[in-house]
Amino acid sequence: MDTLIMVGQLLLGLSILVGLHELGHLLTAKMFGMRVEKFSIGFPPKIAGFQWGETEYSIGAIPLGGFVKISGMVDESMDTAQLSSEPQPWEFRAKPAWQRLIVMLGGIIVNVITGIVIFVFLVYNNGETYFSRDQVVENGIVAYEYAEAIGLQTGDKILDVNGQPYQSINDLSSGNVLLSENGFYTVERNGEQVRVDIPKGFINTFNNEDAFSKFISVRFPFEVGMIEPGSGAESAGLKEGDKILAVNGKSIQYFDEMQLALQNLKNDTAQFVVQSESATDTMAIAVSDDARIGIAVNPLLEPVSRKFGFGESLAKGTERAFGVVILNARALGKMFTGEVSAKNVSGPIGMAKIYGDKWDWTKFWSITGLISMILAFMNLLPIPALDGGHVMFLLYEMVSGRAPSDKFLENAQKVGMVILLALMVFAIGNDILKFFI
Repeated sequence: MDTLIMVGQLLLGLSILVGLHELGHLLTAKMFGMRVEKFSIGFPPKIAGFQWGETEYSIGAIPLGGFVKISGMVDESMDTAQLSSEPQPWEFRAKPAWQRLIVMLGGIIVNVITGIVIFVFLVYNNGETYFSRDQVVENGIVAYEYAEAIGLQTGDKILDVNGQPYQSINDLSSGNVLLSENGFYTVERNGEQVRVDIPKGFINTFNNEDAFSKFISVRFPFEVGMIEPGSGAESAGLKEGDKILAVNGKSIQYFDEMQLALQNLKNDTAQFVVQSESATDTMAIAVSDDARIGIAVNPLLEPVSRKFGFGESLAKGTERAFGVVILNARALGKMFTGEVSAKNVSGPIGMAKIYGDKWDWTKFWSITGLISMILAFMNLLPIPALDGGHVMFLLYEMVSGRAPSDKFLENAQKVGMVILLALMVFAIGNDILKFFI
């Protein structure tokens, strides 16, 4: 069932984005009087379809893309038979270069608009919830394995990043920070300021969603929550709402301090100083072999929650959408220098894992908006067979006044298809390797 949910979310997200992308090409082509022969979501073989006017609309069995076939255009179908005759008024090749350019940009523009709309809606509907810089500075961080590897320590109070203040603890592991040149954290540790450098290539550590849980979190004070029946906590008389002040004489303020204390007391009985509503008592509580006493905890640190009006949401959502594009452009550039590993490239399996095995509409639309902006960016790359390749040739034609020959475009399309197939094989190969590693 978990796999079906992941696959279902991926197919729905891709179908929406591919359908809208190809719709952008179709509408702009028809706007300029071009004949659109086929519109397909998914690649052949066709599993369903219908004819409406001059256009056949269909769904393909391979749900990893789609296409629009426009008369008189050299595209991935490699159907060049019609190019031997004189251009007809309804053909792509018969139209002015500026019209063809708009048609090729149509899908990219629609993906950008889709991404912006999704991010604006999410900001307006959900606002923001986060632990603030002030809360991090007041309470400090819990440093997990990836943080400890670069020199951060539990209890550190991160004052700024790259010499600049930050708003949210999430900013400390953002792509912009991890991709920055000579990045560093300024930390207050035991009353002194310490610089902790962010190593080059550290972003490669964050190659899956679980990696962020191995970096940092904010420390939080706590009280006892639900009590597990039959546990050591229940036997000792611990109650919901109690506060644990010490374990075996060691003062406890934060939840991570209690966790650390219990790690050294497995299968033992510890002395807990507990504050209840009426008194402060000492209790002997048995610790299990997995370092638990059988309680849930209620954090006593509330995250900051903000709501935005439509105007603010429009600005912030647009900023987030284009931030995705800028971040991916920077990551692609660093991939060529070797700082960002090409192993971070994911195919359909990796994308399905990002959606996750639980159907959460907020997460679904967040990831779909993210993919929409990435698709727009990737499609704009000057690779033949992508929209960006067509845009590159059309700009050359508009500047030079000479169009590349049909034979050149045909060969360029073949080269582009080989490049795209190789990239797809590489991405799927990465997915498979990550699955087994």
